[in-house]
Amino acid sequence: MAYKTPIDEQELVRQLHNPATASQAFAVLLNNYSQPVYWQVRKMVANHDDANDLVQNVFLKAWNNLNNFRGDAKLSTWLFKIAINESINFINKEKQRLQINEESDEAFILNNIEADEYFDGDELQRELQKAIAKLPEKQRLVFNMRYFDEMKYEDMSEILGTSVGALKASYHHAVKKVTETLLS
Repeated sequence: MAYKTPIDEQELVRQLHNPATASQAFAVLLNNYSQPVYWQVRKMVANHDDANDLVQNVFLKAWNNLNNFRGDAKLSTWLFKIAINESINFINKEKQRLQINEESDEAFILNNIEADEYFDGDELQRELQKAIAKLPEKQRLVFNMRYFDEMKYEDMSEILGTSVGALKASYHHAVKKVTETLLS
C-alpha cells in the first residue's frame, strides 16, 4: 500500500488525541489513508458510489472513536478493520434488502461488477473479478488483501482476527480456485 507522505503513526495518534491538533492530524490521516481504504472497500462492494459512501462512514466512525483507539495496533490496521466491518455490514444489509441467499451471492457480486460504470478494466481484468466473485466471502477477502494489497499475513491476522496459518491456507485455496476458473 502506497501512502502519499511518510508518517509516524505514533506521533499522528498523539496529535489525534490532542484537541489542539486533532483536526489537522485527522486531515493528515485522510490524506494518507483515504485512497487505500477506498480500494479495500471497493474490492468488497464492487461499486464506486457505495464504496465512496462507505469510506465516508469509515472515517466518520474513526473520528467519533478516536478516544477509544489506544494504539495497541497500527492506525492503518484499525482503519482497515473498520472498513472491512462497515463493508461486511453493508453487504449483509444489501443482501437482506434484496433477499439474496448464498446461492445467488455470486450473481449479486457479478451484477455489481457489470453495472459499475466506473469499472475501467479490460476483459482479462473483468474475468479475474468474476473468478474472485465466485470465492466464498472469507477467501475473497483474504485473496484481495494479499493479492492486490500485498498485505502481510500478520497484518491481515490483526485485522481479521484469524491465525496466520488459517489465512495462508485460505489464500492458497483461493488462488487455486481462481486459477481453475480462469483456465476453464
